[in-house]
Amino acid sequence: MPEINRTILNEWKEKILPKVIDRETDLYDYIDVKPRKIIVITGFRRTGKTYLLFHLIQGLLKEISKSQVIYINFEDERIPLKTEFLTNLLPTIKQTYNNIEFLFLDEIHNIPEWSKWLRRIYDNEEIRIFVTGSSSKMSSKEIPTELRGRFLEVKVFSLSFKEYLKFGDVNVDFKKIDHSENEKAKAINAFNGYLEFGGMPEVALARDASKIDIIHNYYNTVIRRDIIERFKIRNEESLKALLNLLLNSTSYSISKLYNTLKSLSFEVGKGTVQSYLSYIENSYFLYGLPLFSFKIKDQLQYPRKIYFVDNGFITALSSKFSKNLGRLYENLIFLELKRRLARIPKQEIFYWRNQQKEEVDFIINEGLKVKQLIQACYDVSDYDTRKREIKALLKASKELKCNNLLVITEDKEGWQKVENKKIKFIPLWKWLLE
Repeated sequence: MPEINRTILNEWKEKILPKVIDRETDLYDYIDVKPRKIIVITGFRRTGKTYLLFHLIQGLLKEISKSQVIYINFEDERIPLKTEFLTNLLPTIKQTYNNIEFLFLDEIHNIPEWSKWLRRIYDNEEIRIFVTGSSSKMSSKEIPTELRGRFLEVKVFSLSFKEYLKFGDVNVDFKKIDHSENEKAKAINAFNGYLEFGGMPEVALARDASKIDIIHNYYNTVIRRDIIERFKIRNEESLKALLNLLLNSTSYSISKLYNTLKSLSFEVGKGTVQSYLSYIENSYFLYGLPLFSFKIKDQLQYPRKIYFVDNGFITALSSKFSKNLGRLYENLIFLELKRRLARIPKQEIFYWRNQQKEEVDFIINEGLKVKQLIQACYDVSDYDTRKREIKALLKASKELKCNNLLVITEDKEGWQKVENKKIKFIPLWKWLLE
């Protein structure tokens, strides 16, 4: 076992770090957190967590020696998925390197007892530790008990629109965008690609002809490695059927999914359906958005709306919504809200619906106070559509005592006063750049 450790550590000595494009998330802000914490970087597979580590390492190597920094990728097939590997790791590191200051551990949750090992290293060493994981088991809600109070979570999503522009080398002068048709056209043209194919970094850098193939590859990898293998699922066909239902739906309930699968002759129980859903969400592939209510029972009882980690998966995998721009708009808004609220832990996202089935797409809530109501409305040029969306917004505003009302659209911008309430309209591409 130590021999494998030494081989991997020696390879790290010789490794040339790849070129990295700056992201809005900068891990450098976390190197001197007081008191010292384990920094846990979580997010969906291939969203750029490893490259964030490399970016930080490149910055550190301007100040300290590479012998003071260790990086290990635990998805290296040579690393045995055994606790013994971790037990032998630090002694081997100390034999090979002197004065270790930073330990970067990529996808460490693949190893049994990883959290207990981390706790021991944290308690007994002065090393600063950064770890990544593509499972929500490493998130602040599910982190093992032994690490509670000893870590900070940094959530990584697919590219924001600003990051997407940078990856595509699209230079937009944001100061001129309201006054220059040329700058506006550059932004909207880039936005159309972002809306359809999403913001996975590799997809953003790829040619259009290969984007769909890359997305399919990601999807197959997540199903195989992060769901089927991790949770030892035997009934693969039922899982894939469930995923197909979710990709072609806008909301779900356990009962409805169970009944649909049963009607399609899949032999699964309600408990299995619930477990499969938790596995899918655990991989960060899907988010279930609950109904807004101060009663926990209502949040659990009513259907959840479905959003995916990236628009590219809807475009590539959904038969029903492959050309539904409204669905793509709404998913993109949800992802941007998740990205922004990751920096404001006290705020949460819900949707609102009354007994007349009138609906507001997003409610931003903080404790007992509703902070903002947001409607996603791709086409407000249609009178009936605009009337329906505004009517629901006004009813929710009255019920929830919130006057911060926003409608995100394709191209309408400005303010509209209705029933003594001011409603802001803004195009999605522009809201993403705020």
